Amino acid sequence: MTEPIEIAQAVRSACVQAALDGYEQAQIAGLCQEGAWEVAVDAIRRVDLKEILRKKAAESSPPLPRGPSSA
Repeated sequence: MTEPIEIAQAVRSACVQAALDGYEQAQIAGLCQEGAWEVAVDAIRRVDLKEILRKKAAESSPPLPRGPSSA
């Protein structure tokens, strides 16, 4: 089972990465610092929380049993 702290860390990491990526792209596009900050905040708002939860659940799920192999 995924611990709540692991989920929180994954969300924080995704938000930081989204903000950095959004800010960088906005700067490349020529936006001023204020505009770039708005783009960064909007990127955080668009983080797909369900996808993070799916990934964390997949990481903590036991592997599916494999059937007999035919050799």
